[in-house]
Amino acid sequence: MLRDWNLELENRVAWIRSIIGKTEMKLGMGIVYGNSGGKDCTLAAILCRKATENILGVIMPCQSSRNFGSDRDDALLVAEKYDIPTIQVDLSDVKSVFTQTLDPIFAAMNLASDAVQKGKMNMNPRLRMTTLYTIAQARGALVCGTGNRSERAMGYFTKWGDGACDFNPIADLTVTEIFEFLRFLDAPISIIEKAPSAGLFEGQTDEDEMGIRYAEIDEFLLHGTGTPEKTARVQRVMEMTAHKRKLPPMYGEE
Repeated sequence: MLRDWNLELENRVAWIRSIIGKTEMKLGMGIVYGNSGGKDCTLAAILCRKATENILGVIMPCQSSRNFGSDRDDALLVAEKYDIPTIQVDLSDVKSVFTQTLDPIFAAMNLASDAVQKGKMNMNPRLRMTTLYTIAQARGALVCGTGNRSERAMGYFTKWGDGACDFNPIADLTVTEIFEFLRFLDAPISIIEKAPSAGLFEGQTDEDEMGIRYAEIDEFLLHGTGTPEKTARVQRVMEMTAHKRKLPPMYGEE
């Protein structure tokens, strides 16, 4: 089923304005978002910019050369094209200090190196989340989420990292639909054509790390179809990562 992107644009901008309206008495009704130069944050930013002028993009490179290269170039391109004030916060030194603080503790625990690396993998998104919320609170603003439906279904986001936000205007859209919406909005072609990557490590791409293509995930999510192997994989991962899409269980609550 094809979406009416004109209507989607109108409805989502109105929804963002309603979110701002509910909080403007307590906050400064502004929006802060992480600008990685990727497809999702670009779409979220365009929608937010159409809803309000009080928006700030934050570029947060963290050691990866891609963060300082093509990602930042695309982030600045979006900021310029859509007139979004943008700042850069380099988190490389922060991560280095954090890592140096933890390494002796890991060594004392006698943990295997692969377990330590796995533990460190999600540091970048959590450092970025901390940065965004610190800036947002200082400005009296809300943090806009930038995760899409395909990533959420697969649990391909960091719990309390890029999964943390105050609102998310694109959470129901698959990657396939994200690209369609971006084309409708005439977003920069460099962002539409580059391979999606969380920038967790050098050379990383989403599809390589998940071992499945977004098109295959979206085929199941949108139509309930796909090869038995791919369908089973998506269902299995969705079940395994369900905890990431829920608030933690609290004693005394159902």
